[in-house]
Amino acid sequence: MTARINRHPGLNLGDMHEEANNASESLVFGFWVFMMSDLITFALLFATYVVMLGGMAGGPGPHELFEIKSAFLETMLLLASSFTFGMASLSLKYGRTKGRLLGWLVLTLALGLTFVGLELHDFHLMAAKDGVPSRSGFLSAFYALVSLHGLHVTGACLWLLTLLGQIAVHGLDTGVKTGLLRLGILWHFLDIVWIGIFSVVYLGGLV
Repeated sequence: MTARINRHPGLNLGDMHEEANNASESLVFGFWVFMMSDLITFALLFATYVVMLGGMAGGPGPHELFEIKSAFLETMLLLASSFTFGMASLSLKYGRTKGRLLGWLVLTLALGLTFVGLELHDFHLMAAKDGVPSRSGFLSAFYALVSLHGLHVTGACLWLLTLLGQIAVHGLDTGVKTGLLRLGILWHFLDIVWIGIFSVVYLGGLV
């Protein structure tokens, strides 16, 4: 008997969820195409930021504006949220109790919202030091990159909140399962992008 080939190893729901697993084949492929286009957008913004590092126009720079402790805490929050989302994915895939799945998802949501709150607080502190987007090309490039990532995290949190509502109303149907599978791809992607931001923007800017 020929073994069934998984087209997306590590990103499938397994035979326990046959209908959702079959439905996810085309959905996951399409979502990966979208993520590749999003990756290009972030790559262009990273390149723009690096080019504009010297364009401070006499305004404040990284040493005056960046709080490395806050950025490190935000990094830890996103890394933790990737772990908790991974645990939620395993709970779904291997048929753990719904309560355990919901617990991991709610914890992931709380970590994501805390990240967004801390980032907004950082922006507020930067604005108090004249670190606003219109002050220089450097700051315009910084806000374009970091704020876009923050908007993505906010959107992912809203998506997760919507899925939690769907679970409450419809249970773990095929739409919810494939939605969680695609959201997991986005969530881990945003974690990777943030590691790049932390390394290039914050650590690189303070060296």
